[in-house]
Amino acid sequence: MSFLSGIGDLLKQYSGGATSSTPAVEQHFDQVAQAVPSSTVASGLAEVFRSQQTASFPQLAAQLFANGNSQQQAGVLNGLVATLGPSVIAKFAGSAPNSPLASLLQSAGSITPTQAATVNPADVEALTSHAQGQDPSIIDRVSAIYAQHPVLIKSLGAAALTIAMKKIADSHNA
Repeated sequence: MSFLSGIGDLLKQYSGGATSSTPAVEQHFDQVAQAVPSSTVASGLAEVFRSQQTASFPQLAAQLFANGNSQQQAGVLNGLVATLGPSVIAKFAGSAPNSPLASLLQSAGSITPTQAATVNPADVEALTSHAQGQDPSIIDRVSAIYAQHPVLIKSLGAAALTIAMKKIADSHNA
């Protein structure tokens, strides 16, 4: 059987039209996140980011950033730098010249956990909003970064996890 053996019945609870949050969605998400590749988790998270039933992508990205520890925050910022590329970073810096995050992103080298801990989540929201305007596929790339941190994804709440689980279940049944 596939890599999803053992969680197929669990995923059936989320497939199709089921949209109500189950009280055990966090526990179910833990089980699924451990059993599937991170690309599958990323696909579920991207669905959350695009959903009309959740806050906007920039708000959710900022929320995840705020709930992460400094190591995770540094990983996310370094991932964003690598993902966005110098032209988007430069455009962001030009649109937010007084932003400490813009200065940090333009500095040479990797962002350290100590530096990341000083970044205001509102600046991450502004960066992801700017990036989304430049390249809507940023949602998929940010999803891939955060998919490495399933515990952090749970901080988005039951409604978001239910959307992610539905996407994972639907892709499993496809």
